[in-house]
Amino acid sequence: MPFPSGADLRPDAVSAMLDAVPDDPWFSWSYIQNNAESLGAAFTEHVELTALAMLFAAVLAIPLGILAYRTRWLTAPILALSGVLYTVPSLALFALLAPFMGLTATTVLVGLVMYALLIIVRGTLTGLRQVPEEVRDAADGMGYGSFAMLMRIEIPLALPSILTGLRIAAVSTVALVTVGAVLGKGGLGGLILSGFRNNLYKPQIVTATVLCVALALACDLLLSWLGKLVTPWTRKAVAS
Repeated sequence: MPFPSGADLRPDAVSAMLDAVPDDPWFSWSYIQNNAESLGAAFTEHVELTALAMLFAAVLAIPLGILAYRTRWLTAPILALSGVLYTVPSLALFALLAPFMGLTATTVLVGLVMYALLIIVRGTLTGLRQVPEEVRDAADGMGYGSFAMLMRIEIPLALPSILTGLRIAAVSTVALVTVGAVLGKGGLGGLILSGFRNNLYKPQIVTATVLCVALALACDLLLSWLGKLVTPWTRKAVAS
């Protein structure tokens, strides 16, 4: 979803602000030292929103992906609904949710979960569909029932695809949290937006942006490590 824009963030307006503050450095250690508390609070809010959104999205989307796989007539409706939710512009979504939830962190959280659903549902469904048919036949011949096959055969083999979906959704969610700045609940996005509005205060913009990128990379690396930890057979397959 694109970052919200307005008249104060148009390219010509930004260019004018740049010209107005030619001596303002893009990076400043003194800014970090003097604003460590506000940076820490914004970073903590960003992490909390990302973690909660990913938790709720995974709890909803993985079962939906399994349901779409097991109940074929529900596949198209589930994908269509999650796809429609993903395509709703962020500001329009907030406008729809605000009358019911107010301009709160809950509104931002609901939006983040909605945007992550499609990615995780598709990852889950793709992983389950990629389980080799001969593996299912062998499990069926060994007496595995439908539930046992799902839990002991299909989901474990689908884990790499599921975790890939979670990684993509996590990085996307870190970026989308910044949009919550329009509601005052955007974590580091609030610092980025206020930096643009405060005579283009460059150190604030760059510091918050670097922290946001670092958080996205950390999420990706953490989930990548977790994937290798829970799917050791994939490492053996690559090594062989």
